[in-house]
Amino acid sequence: MKAAVHARYGPPEVVQILEVPTPQPAAGEVRVQVHATTVTRTDCGMRGPHPWFVRLGAGLLRPRNTILGMDFAGVVHAVGPGVTDWQVGERVFGLSPEVYGAHAEFLCVSAAGPMARLPAGAAFHECVVGEGAWYADTYLQKLRLGPGRRLLVYGAAGAIGTAAVLLAKATGASVTAVVATPHMDMARSLGADRVVDYTAEDFTAIGETFDAVLDAVGKTSYFRCRRLLKPGGTFAATDLGPGWQNVWLSLGSALVRSERVIFPLPQVVRARAVLERLRGLMEAHAYRAVVDRRYPLAAIVDAYRYVETGQKTGVVVVDVVAG
Repeated sequence: MKAAVHARYGPPEVVQILEVPTPQPAAGEVRVQVHATTVTRTDCGMRGPHPWFVRLGAGLLRPRNTILGMDFAGVVHAVGPGVTDWQVGERVFGLSPEVYGAHAEFLCVSAAGPMARLPAGAAFHECVVGEGAWYADTYLQKLRLGPGRRLLVYGAAGAIGTAAVLLAKATGASVTAVVATPHMDMARSLGADRVVDYTAEDFTAIGETFDAVLDAVGKTSYFRCRRLLKPGGTFAATDLGPGWQNVWLSLGSALVRSERVIFPLPQVVRARAVLERLRGLMEAHAYRAVVDRRYPLAAIVDAYRYVETGQKTGVVVVDVVAG
């Protein structure tokens, strides 16, 4: 099979399209023929590697997982011994958060892992949104959103940010989206109650306060946003922050039994439930993919280059199967 392989760490150019052995499903696994995947900030960080401690899990000198890609959508191609929940030919989407491997024509995953059936009528490229939604759900669960709660999402145009707006609106919460000028109409189309252009005004001085502020791109800080928070409000971050401040502030908050700053990590055990919820929301037309660009697998290096500009909106899709 063809796969995008990076045998060493480095810039996008280290990724090569190579012929590699097709994986065989073990007991309790299914093999998926991948039709669509994504290139994300996670993939860029694992390939880079960035930050430096990625090497502790990914391999000190060379990457252990040479084929990246967490999001996938495709067709069940084969099932291993003992698998009864999935049938060959079923259209599925899912995540491979522990071994990656979706930047390839075939991928083996656990039959009990994070995977769901595609909504009826959905295209493959419209369903590779699991990673952003999984991350967003991690923060929103901690923020206890619901009717009457008010959330501000800074960076509401990226994969996590768009997912956060959609998932928060599905709870009945009021959402203010902070984006750049070109993304304002898109944020409104997702259902944001108010959209703020951070290039035209100071979003921290809009005269409102919120139950929660989510930094979905890692480009602001608690100290800048704290005046936006109501008493008892929470700042949630998706990135370490300068000097790892979000880690230290969240630890300090926990020590004093406060949730003023939180920095939760996504849990694999919740990923399947998130995908099933996504499927239901998509079928109810309450969730949709925001697709920035699509690249063929042969041009995945170009996809990496684009993602690393930091300008992407929603997800960048790689079509493994043409069309």
